[in-house]
Amino acid sequence: MFRSLALLLVSVLALSACESTAPVRQVQLGADGRPLPVVVRITPEDAPRVRQRMQDGINTMRAQNGLGPLRPNAALASAAATHAQDMSFQSRPWHWGSDGSSPMQRAERAGYSGTFIGELISETFETEVETVNAWMVEPETRPVILDRRANEIGVAWHQDPNGKLWWVVTLGEAGGMMQLAGW
Repeated sequence: MFRSLALLLVSVLALSACESTAPVRQVQLGADGRPLPVVVRITPEDAPRVRQRMQDGINTMRAQNGLGPLRPNAALASAAATHAQDMSFQSRPWHWGSDGSSPMQRAERAGYSGTFIGELISETFETEVETVNAWMVEPETRPVILDRRANEIGVAWHQDPNGKLWWVVTLGEAGGMMQLAGW
């Protein structure tokens, strides 16, 4: 009995020594009782990690649906970056550029030689992980992520001074002639 009590006391002391010294962040609630959005700032140092997490999130969703992974493509990423900045300039999330360009035209201008599959866009304060999850539940964007032909990806965003993120992801199929595959 004494041995069990001593073991219990040592265990409690050991666990109390593991207490975190990190400050606890209080979640602020809005008038509706829901958590208020937290502004996520993406620094230049964060960019490679954020891009990889977005790609990994999409590839995880594809794997869960029996599809192969997407490889990064610089031309698709360039087209996505151009459009993310342009959506911010236009102050609206939509697929048309301020010059009237379509997603396929932007990919072609950026030098993409494969088959254009689709473009995903978002205007949000959400992280890359939250954005992928939102795309997966939408009937318009889920089929783009799960398109069997896609094997390349371009990920980009533009962040406004107020923290708003303009996400753009473009998907393509390597090889073949540039053509509209549906977006």
